[in-house]
Amino acid sequence: MNPRTVKHAGLALAIYLAVFLVAYLEFPRRWLGASVDLLPALFVYVGTSCGLAATAGLAILGGVLHDSLSANPLGVSILPLFLVGAAVWSNKHNLLNEQRFAQVSLGLIASAAAPLISLFLLYVLGAQPLIGWISLWQWLAMALAGALMAPVWFGVFHRLDRALFYPAASESGFRPDRELDRGRS
Repeated sequence: MNPRTVKHAGLALAIYLAVFLVAYLEFPRRWLGASVDLLPALFVYVGTSCGLAATAGLAILGGVLHDSLSANPLGVSILPLFLVGAAVWSNKHNLLNEQRFAQVSLGLIASAAAPLISLFLLYVLGAQPLIGWISLWQWLAMALAGALMAPVWFGVFHRLDRALFYPAASESGFRPDRELDRGRS
């Protein structure tokens, strides 16, 4: 089986589980007074490890699943998730994504940007979302939760990669194009 297919299937399963856990678990909402969203932090990892087409497909899956269990119109969450993943994907060679500080920072930025993009899309679609001072606390709690979850996603998927796939073979000291000196003939 192709390793990319296994990775994409694992990411799709993680998206499903993240949406399910956010909808099922009530104690974060009760303790924080805000609902957390685990998907933007996951899409930081998706942007660093997948191509743009896979990021788009996973954003469609995650957006539809998230919107089906929230008050959002169906499809509103697709674009914010895709933009987070695409922004990370386009800069993945410049990012220090193996560093914890970079993972936390990217998770914070992604989890802060995705709700703002969703809010903008809701206004463009003519919806009237309820915004008040408590919304600032909810946005902050969501951003901090994403900052904490980004290193968790990276850790989980790096462990799965090590468990499921062989490491790349190291280069041998033997070069097939070298000449051997066999002495006098």
